[in-house]
Formats: sequence, structure tokens, C-alpha cells
Amino acid sequence: MYNLLKGKKGIIFGALDSNSIAWKTAERVHEEGGQFVLTNAPVAMRMGQINDLASKTGSKIIPADATSVEDLQNLIDQSMEILGGKLDFILHSIGMSINVRKGRHYTDQNYDWTQKGTDVSAISFHKLMQTLYKSDAMNEWGSIVALTYMAAQRVFPDYNDMADNKAYLESIARSFGYFFGRDKKVRVNTISQSPTPTTAGSGVKGFDGFIAYAEKMSPLGNATALDCANYTVTLFSDLTKRVTLQNLYNDGGFSNMGVSDAVMSTFIGEE
Repeated sequence: MYNLLKGKKGIIFGALDSNSIAWKTAERVHEEGGQFVLTNAPVAMRMGQINDLASKTGSKIIPADATSVEDLQNLIDQSMEILGGKLDFILHSIGMSINVRKGRHYTDQNYDWTQKGTDVSAISFHKLMQTLYKSDAMNEWGSIVALTYMAAQRVFPDYNDMADNKAYLESIARSFGYFFGRDKKVRVNTISQSPTPTTAGSGVKGFDGFIAYAEKMSPLGNATALDCANYTVTLFSDLTKRVTLQNLYNDGGFSNMGVSDAVMSTFIGEE
């Protein structure tokens, strides 16, 4: 441990259980000396074990619907009160597609479900940053990170409308990140993570295939949830003060690969 986040305070969204990236990030932030409030939607909190994480890290939990500006304002106000001042870091680790969950194909979407998923997965990030911005809730050189996936750039058929949500999320990070940087000296980035066996990710059809394929394609293999947590810690730290508006790949090199020997061997019948 390097005490990279000693004295820093923030909010971590989306910790569900010990498999989730947000959970691993909370553990690592705690180990590096950071303090934080945990938050998730009330329905997600009932499904997970967030109380265990709060106990382990000495953190408070504030339930919040990230699609509700009122809930977000309450969360930010309470967090600053609990933590004793402005915030230094935020992790947005939220994503949901009802079309995926209910098995609706991309070419046969229920658009009410699509809009709900977009609100949860992408527009919530704008609502969060707008509320932080208007409240002047971030310290200078603070860091805001959202988690994304490479389906925002390339076609992964079974990722469905979540690919559109992630593309929108990344655009919001750049667009709002400009104003947050210019006006508040706050950086905004997204991490494009390898397919990771989380509770949320496992709901995507063919997810095991995603993971196996990416493992064979990536020269360093898939990045784990802990790898992502470690990367996030560096982005929360003062070591990356002028990294902003970036979509940063944490994927073992997958994003720059065309084909690998391991994948070719599979196609031509070699092991």
C-alpha cells in the first residue's frame, strides 16, 4: 500500500457484491487511505451485501436512485456532511438493460425499456456530474471515473443496447469533462474494462464466450476486477492530475489486437 489516497474523500456508486468492480475499488481505496460514502439503488441494495462492505471499510451507506436529481442532491449534500467537506473522487459503476435482462433482441427492442436503460446507464452520469458541478461539490484536481466497455466502439452483437448506452456514457464524459476541467479543475475519464465476471455482466447472453475469446485475444489476458480497481486508484490519485477526457483501456491489450495466435489456432483446429 502506498497511501495514494490519504486524506481524500469521495462517493462510490454500484457496489453490489464481492464480484463487482465497485466493491473491489472500495476495498482498494480504503487500503490506500481514502474515505468514502457507498451508494446504490434501493432495489440493488436489497439484492447485494453492501452492508458487509460498509462495515469492512468503515463507510456510511446512502441509498440513491441515480436517475433522480433529487436523490443525487441529497446524496452529495449528506456525503459532504459525513466526510467533512468537498469531494475528491467519484466512481460511477452503474449499468442496466431491461432488453438484455428479458432477452429482447437488438432488432426488436421495447423502447420503454431502452429509455429506462439509457437513463440508468448513461444519463445518470450527466445528472450526477451536473449536480456535483452546480453544487461546487468537488475539490480542485478531483477525479470522476465511469466504467465502460469496448462495445461502445466495436460490434458485440449480444451486448445489445448496452453498447449504445456505453457510447453515450463516454460522450458525456468528454463533453461534461471539458466544462468540469475548465471551470473546476476536475478531471473526468472512463475506463474501458475487459469483460469481467460480475453479477451484472453475467446477465449478457454469451458472456462466458466473451470472456474466453478476450482471454485468447489479449497478450496479457483479461484484466480482473482487482486490476480495474487498482487502475481506478491511480486515476483518483494526484499522480494523474492532468489526465482527463480520456477513454482508457484496461483490457490486457485486447483493443489493439486484430487476431492472436491462440484465436487462429482455434479456427484451424490446433490446440
